[in-house]
Amino acid sequence: MEQDATLKKDYFWNTLGSAVYALSAVVLAFLAMHFAGPEEGGIFGFGFSTFGQQMFIIAYFGIRPFHITDVKREYAYEDYRRLRILTAAAAVAAAASYLLLMRLTGHYQAHKALVIFMLALYKVADGVADLYESECQRSGKLWLGGQELTVRTLLAAGAFAAVLILTGGLLAAVSAAVAVHAGVILFFRGYLRRHVLLQEDAQAPDRSGTPLSPRVKMLFASTVLLFLSVFVDFYIFSASKYAIDLHLTDTDSGVFNVLFMPTSVIYLVANFIIRPYMTRLADIYENGEMPRFRKIVRILSIDILILAGLAVIGTLVVGRYVLMLFELLLGTQYHGVLIAHHWDFVLIIAGGCFYALTNLYYYVLVIMRQQKMIFFNYLLMAVVAFVLTKRAVLGYGLEGASAAYPLYMLLTMFVFISTYHKELRKEREKKDEREHAGF
Repeated sequence: MEQDATLKKDYFWNTLGSAVYALSAVVLAFLAMHFAGPEEGGIFGFGFSTFGQQMFIIAYFGIRPFHITDVKREYAYEDYRRLRILTAAAAVAAAASYLLLMRLTGHYQAHKALVIFMLALYKVADGVADLYESECQRSGKLWLGGQELTVRTLLAAGAFAAVLILTGGLLAAVSAAVAVHAGVILFFRGYLRRHVLLQEDAQAPDRSGTPLSPRVKMLFASTVLLFLSVFVDFYIFSASKYAIDLHLTDTDSGVFNVLFMPTSVIYLVANFIIRPYMTRLADIYENGEMPRFRKIVRILSIDILILAGLAVIGTLVVGRYVLMLFELLLGTQYHGVLIAHHWDFVLIIAGGCFYALTNLYYYVLVIMRQQKMIFFNYLLMAVVAFVLTKRAVLGYGLEGASAAYPLYMLLTMFVFISTYHKELRKEREKKDEREHAGF
């Protein structure tokens, strides 16, 4: 009974936190475009959703699936913390280096570089906060991480909106959001050290030393393929955007980005379903309860397929009204532009659904510790996505990008599901060999 109550609590706060986080990205983008103007809104969109997200991936390093499924506590919290120090510092250095290069070569004005750098800091801070949220989940307190995410997102978004509306200055608004964001993270870090971390690691061996200790190097070696996989995965997710940016106009890119926004919501909603089960699923796998393991994976797959069906049907039925609302929020210059791409919108939503199901099998393969296969799959599909989107965009423009997206996402989904079943067959064969050897 207590476990069921905790699971419900986990679901509630994880769902609320993820929903607030997902919706805040859309709200902030529309606020920037509406109150700061199209040019400033474009800077915000690139800095927050593209460049900032790339920096988040460096700081995040793909560690969370490994961290939350480390139920045997092969690595202590201090090991994860020290590696995250290195990855966050690398993300800040990468952001500063790239933006300095853009400034020196004349591609960016100082204002644009500063705004994007502040947005990169915002996203790197997300990567730092993920460390604490991951430890909460590993310790059976996912709900606590969900509470922190909810409060942090609401306060930072509120600060951004208030300063932007009062001053109209994007740099001031972003700076305010970063300051509030960092303040909440520091407060939560102190709370966790008093109520969770010291209790969980009280019996852990001494982890004193530098961030480059042997333990951290081992953890890096265990997770570097996950980082590379997530890094390449982000390219696959955004391949159509990159192709449009290279071969079409900025207007086409802007339209596609608006059509693309709901796919992030689908991905996060799918995570509402997936994440609360991951630590429990890892326990089941470690205990060798394979029938139960397969059953839970099957149930989660069906849940996401139901979500996918509702999303596609909903887009077919009310998609035009959603696009009309987007046009209303963006201004008269977009009147009729988005509605003309209703069918492209449907295709993009379908692609987002395929991506959500792929994400489930990504987590499952992490539990099965198949990092090499995960990276190989992503690398293969990145090549497919690059070739497919380039040809589609050059041949059919924005419509080609919209059609290519669900196609390569569907292929990626099949590759991951096939890998999962292949590994299950190997598990069964090993079990049969052991049983045969026992006679």
